[in-house]
Amino acid sequence: MHYTNPVISGFHPDPSICRVGEDYYLVTSSFEYYPGVPLFHSKDLVNWEQLGHVLTRTEQLDLRNARSSGGIYAPTIRYYDGLYYMTTTNVSGGGNFYVYTDDPRGEWSDPIYVDQHGIDPDLFFDEDGSVYYTTSNDAFGQGAYQSRIDLKTGKRLSDVTLIWRGTGGQYPEAPHLYRIGEWYYLMMAEGGTEYGHMVTMARSKRPDGPFESCPHNPILTHRSLLKSIHATGHADLVEAADGSWWAVFLGIRPAGYPNYHHLGRETFLAPVTWTEDGWPIIGNNGTVDEQMEVDNLCAQQVKVGSVRDDFDATYLASYWSFLRGNDQANRSLTEKSGCLTLFGSASTLNELGVPAFVGRRQQHFECRARVHLTFVPERTGDEAGITAYMNEQFHYEIAIMQTQSGRKLIFRRRIGSMWKVENEMPWSDDSVILTVQAHKTHYEFGFASREEESEVPFGRGETRFLSTEAAGGFTGVFIAMYATGNGTRSETPAHFDWFDYEVTE
Repeated sequence: MHYTNPVISGFHPDPSICRVGEDYYLVTSSFEYYPGVPLFHSKDLVNWEQLGHVLTRTEQLDLRNARSSGGIYAPTIRYYDGLYYMTTTNVSGGGNFYVYTDDPRGEWSDPIYVDQHGIDPDLFFDEDGSVYYTTSNDAFGQGAYQSRIDLKTGKRLSDVTLIWRGTGGQYPEAPHLYRIGEWYYLMMAEGGTEYGHMVTMARSKRPDGPFESCPHNPILTHRSLLKSIHATGHADLVEAADGSWWAVFLGIRPAGYPNYHHLGRETFLAPVTWTEDGWPIIGNNGTVDEQMEVDNLCAQQVKVGSVRDDFDATYLASYWSFLRGNDQANRSLTEKSGCLTLFGSASTLNELGVPAFVGRRQQHFECRARVHLTFVPERTGDEAGITAYMNEQFHYEIAIMQTQSGRKLIFRRRIGSMWKVENEMPWSDDSVILTVQAHKTHYEFGFASREEESEVPFGRGETRFLSTEAAGGFTGVFIAMYATGNGTRSETPAHFDWFDYEVTE
């Protein structure tokens, strides 16, 4: 059969995976977005359902001081002695910690912090009951650092020592330790999570080394290759029930030349084979394709379809995220039945605050998002609409806004230090349909008075300016509903009756 990469599209980087019986669980990074650490489940490695998030309470996650692309860095998920463990780093406050649960679909514990510097932590449970905690050093990086810890308290039982420097690539990070047969394998990412990204491997007869480097490192990389997938790295291994081995890892799909990517780093899958002398090979001799032919998967890959959220439930669907916190004063599902209601925060999309923002990841190059908004602002500065958002300095929006000269429909672009309302018109209706049509190279923004009417084009923006190459950082584009009082909290409710996400590719 064949399957299509990425298996989880859009901004879902730094995947980590574990298997329990016939079930696979996978987590990814979330950075400044709340809740933290998206959690997925699969029976076949190809089709993934998001169960929710691991970090869902303020006791677990404080992002108030998170810069864009700060917050939660690469997680690791493991299963041991009846419990699931997830460890990660909050680089914006708290450092390294882990949480646990006996049911990944339920609540996870409060954090247990580990006094060990670095990022991208890994938990390894050895056969003798020892628990090893391995991190990569901070920004400048020297390699993989390790200590033994008390699992109940997180306290270190040994000094932190450097166990492997990697093969010489910049930013050695994302260490994962495995016991496979008689060997302890240590896998890392090197080269930076950019176009030189790669996966390297070493092994030892002891969990704390010394480690010898794989003779055919890197075992995965797309650097300098003419491929539709780039920046492959930050991998994790899992053994299937049939004894086959697989790797999940991040990659990007650039949209143009010179290369740029705006969907973020995505989750890819590849089979793993082993050489006669016991070294792994990921994919096709260290490379992967969007269409992968394999013999040992029997899954029929289900194409992701279009989704309408009518906001009829008492809770938001698992794919929705907020910026830097769960300020429930900003939103309600009960203020107006069948609507998501936002109350404009003082924070705007141009700030490192906690705005009234409910968004989902853009997961396809060609897609269309539409919302039905009812909004009757009275105070100057009140504003509500829909945004294509990369970070506080790079975003586009179409919105209803109360100005000194009256209520208007506006289209605005923010590109670095430059911003401009590029189109505006008087608006007297109480409701409007707002649309973002995404293409690989650009966005088209439009509106209609009613759902059955044709949309009127109102603005346009290049995807390039919402890419990592232009905007910086480690995230991807969100399509979000928002409301703001532009410096003052607004009491005017913005009622979103529904949100459509339609795949058009």
